[in-house]
Amino acid sequence: MNEIVVRRLTGLAGIATAVAFIVEVPLYFIYSGPPPDSNVLARLLIGILALAFLIVFATAFRELVKVTNPAHEWIGTMAFAVGLVYSTITLVSSGLEAGAVIASDHPIDPTITVSGTYVLYGTIGRLMLALFLTAVGFAISRTDLLPLWTGRSAFVLAAVNLIFVPSLFFGNTPEHFYAANGWGTTALMGAIFSYWMLAVGVSIYRSATRRTPAGSPALRH
Repeated sequence: MNEIVVRRLTGLAGIATAVAFIVEVPLYFIYSGPPPDSNVLARLLIGILALAFLIVFATAFRELVKVTNPAHEWIGTMAFAVGLVYSTITLVSSGLEAGAVIASDHPIDPTITVSGTYVLYGTIGRLMLALFLTAVGFAISRTDLLPLWTGRSAFVLAAVNLIFVPSLFFGNTPEHFYAANGWGTTALMGAIFSYWMLAVGVSIYRSATRRTPAGSPALRH
């Protein structure tokens, strides 16, 4: 596939992922008690769309690494595989929440009621996202396909996600910052990732119109 086309597809997928996540996260903070079903199902649907876009991003990113530097295709494959695992885990969590809300005859807060999602959204999700970001950062640093800040920020965000991996030992109160389903573990990390994805998506898309040979000083800033 043509490199410019791949860059545009990857960038657009990253931007679409970010926008969907950015719209989704605030919906978790509108109601202080159990939210109405419409709120829960709307935010889950937006999140599902975001994850679909993330799968496209991970797939296109693998192709971008392959086109840019075939010797490091394995790193792109690693990012793709982990991105797919992360998306699948989160989709399962969304399905469990949606099913519980649809089946209930009264409003519930699925972030508390559906205990099966605690570790999926929390510890497991944070670990998989850290691995995904590490692979993306490593691919960028090895291939020079994007400015250095994108790779370095991926490593920093990966480290922050790892900090929340032990959160499963700290209860299940969403109002707590550091808990299995706490707002720091889930919502804050999701918000930070979405804005990082937006910045990277824009950077990738813009790089399609101003391609610079790998290793050029103009790219490394």
